[in-house]
Amino acid sequence: MDYTPVQTSGGSPFMLLLVVLVAYAYMSFSIQTIARKTNTENAWWAWVPILNVWLLCQIGGKPGWWVVLMFIPFINIVMTVLIWMAVSDARQKSPFLGVLMLIPFLNLIVPGYLAFSE
Repeated sequence: MDYTPVQTSGGSPFMLLLVVLVAYAYMSFSIQTIARKTNTENAWWAWVPILNVWLLCQIGGKPGWWVVLMFIPFINIVMTVLIWMAVSDARQKSPFLGVLMLIPFLNLIVPGYLAFSE
């Protein structure tokens, strides 16, 4: 009996890595732009993991120790909404945008909107 491997139509790991890197660059650039528009120091922290959450806390006027809460399962979901609500408020936008960060694909649009809108 001959064994024929089944071909799948899945993407390559390289393509997945490329998509993740592009999404990370987009989010980092958006956070950096938000930091610059709110006159927050150290906008370059947007490119460093964990420091970018600290930067978001600074933009929103929240204490830096909230970063620790981002490591607690389920609490991190609430903290994400609260931090992005504060960031939205700092940009004079509706705090409801923080809730939209829970919805897949919209969580990619919200940072761009906050960064590049007037």
